[in-house]
Amino acid sequence: MSDKKDSNELTEQQHRELLEKYDAESNTRNVGGIIGKVIFLTLILFSLFQIYTGIFGQYTAYIQRTVHLGFALSLIFLLFPARRKTKRSSVPWYDYVLVVLSIIVCAYWPVFYETLVQKIGGIDNAQAIIGGIAILLVLEAARRAVGLPITIIAVLFLVYALFGPSMPGMLAHRGLSLHQLIGSMFFTTEGILGTPLQVSSTYIFLFLLFGAFLVQTGVGNYFNDLAISIAGKRVGGPAKVAIFSSALNGTISGSSVANTVTTGSYTIPMMKKLGYHKNFAGAVEAAASTGGQIMPPIMGAAAFLMIEFAGESYWNIAKAATIPAILYFAGIWIMTHLEAKRIGLHGLPDEDIPSKKVVLKKIHLLLPILAIVYFLFIGVSVERAALYGILSTILVSLFRKDTRITPAKFIVALESGARTALGVAAATACAGIIVGVVTKTGLGLKLGNSLVSVAGTLASSVEAQLLLTLFFTMIASIILGMGSPTTANYIITSTIALPAILALNDQLEVAIPVLAAHMFVFYFGIVADITPPVALAAFAATGISGGEPIRTGFNASKLAIAAFIIPYMFVLNPTLLMIEGTVLDIAWALISALVGMIAIGACMIGFWYKRLNWVERIITLITGLMLLYPEGNTDMIGLGIFIVLLIIQIMKREDKKGNIQRSAS
Repeated sequence: MSDKKDSNELTEQQHRELLEKYDAESNTRNVGGIIGKVIFLTLILFSLFQIYTGIFGQYTAYIQRTVHLGFALSLIFLLFPARRKTKRSSVPWYDYVLVVLSIIVCAYWPVFYETLVQKIGGIDNAQAIIGGIAILLVLEAARRAVGLPITIIAVLFLVYALFGPSMPGMLAHRGLSLHQLIGSMFFTTEGILGTPLQVSSTYIFLFLLFGAFLVQTGVGNYFNDLAISIAGKRVGGPAKVAIFSSALNGTISGSSVANTVTTGSYTIPMMKKLGYHKNFAGAVEAAASTGGQIMPPIMGAAAFLMIEFAGESYWNIAKAATIPAILYFAGIWIMTHLEAKRIGLHGLPDEDIPSKKVVLKKIHLLLPILAIVYFLFIGVSVERAALYGILSTILVSLFRKDTRITPAKFIVALESGARTALGVAAATACAGIIVGVVTKTGLGLKLGNSLVSVAGTLASSVEAQLLLTLFFTMIASIILGMGSPTTANYIITSTIALPAILALNDQLEVAIPVLAAHMFVFYFGIVADITPPVALAAFAATGISGGEPIRTGFNASKLAIAAFIIPYMFVLNPTLLMIEGTVLDIAWALISALVGMIAIGACMIGFWYKRLNWVERIITLITGLMLLYPEGNTDMIGLGIFIVLLIIQIMKREDKKGNIQRSAS
């Protein structure tokens, strides 16, 4: 890639400010002196604790999770200010108080473990105080490190648990006393110390650490160079670079916003320079970066939560996510290509394309990711796979001097990995409150049944009721996913919105696979990052592009149209998830869906070989939907219409060429 720096590219300070504005997990203090060293050493210890338990075995559930939570809470109160616009160079006295309280409440379980596990009955007053403080600390830590949305939802659920008898209609329940609620939230594994935090304290931390070690090899820059060398010279090159680079970075990133700002800082200026409109350039990066969260093998760390929540093996989850992810990125690729053709854009000049020889020299940086996939494929545990991934990253880095992980880089990786894990720990602990309340009150089942019931009232047939329930679940998932990071997003949507789909299996006697239902709510929770009015990834992109936030959000939603259509398709027919069907069925489903995405892309852009009028756009949309639905009759009809449309488009293009030649002569 050229060493010339585009004047539109972000400075390091602007990059950080943009992240702090839109990504709560990046809004941290920069503390120096003794306290800064203490924070640094604590982050290192946090990573070493997780590596130690990953190698030699976890402690008992309560001890493993409370130690993990204690590290996270203490560091969050030292690093994350209570308000955004406060002094960032020092820690106020009240945060030291919160740190001490965090250590006390999280040390309570390890210190009094024997007494607590042998205790029968409810908690006493002292334990109620400890548990109450723990709940408040988790809520405040989540507010600072993750954002208000998840905190507000958790508080509303706590209120719902306490005031159940006063709730209207079917929402009413027996209610919990304050002691019962606190006991459930902190002294069982059904609340804060539940499954979400368990996954954070084991799988997720180690995979985030794996990502931190990969970053130290320079893999992020390598992904950029690889993307440019592959896609840079193609029509509309920079947009395709953004798509390719974001898909690769998505394998090690857990944040749509961070992905947007990191890769967008160079792809968006390139797109604008080539001729893409600023609202479109920002939308391409936002949509592609959001897609990174649904990209196997890591899927923004949600894949590891899905192991526990969906009860599926990691391999089945990654396999199921593969075709939808291909279709998602194919859709964006097709639309950026057609947009470039429509406005007459070409690829990057040769001087901006890195030498293929130089790029190939660093191809070894992809080996750790392939190693992770291999270890998981042969049945190695998720934790062991992550540890082997870290080890393989260190070994592979030694191949070249410029990729080598030195002792200094090793320490930096330990520190940055722990930093990245803080937001996830806070999100999963807070989400545990939501899960715990749903478990205690049966709210998930009530909400699910109510959505199915409302759909049944409005629908005139079973098929219509099914589609309406899916539509209501989609809306709920998008709303619940707004402003939440990937892990919290999935936990919330799978706890609150998912039961509606599962209720369909009982009430309508359909057979929707559990994994398909989980993938459905996961997808729509993720696309909240590009769905106006709260489209954080799209808004972050406008900080680089200078575009209009809402228009950029709508453009991003249009580019990500596959994410709004495909979940319906794989729920109705799970062939696209490779859950059902033969190899030939799956291959045909993929091919027909890719052809369908071409038709849908042409509809969205209004251009194919020639500009499309509104009638042609409607026909191409219907054709695309028929091809996307993996069923024989619709596929064949759709393919026939597609071929006719393609021939008409080519003939129109040839007619125009002929007219131009005759005019010239």
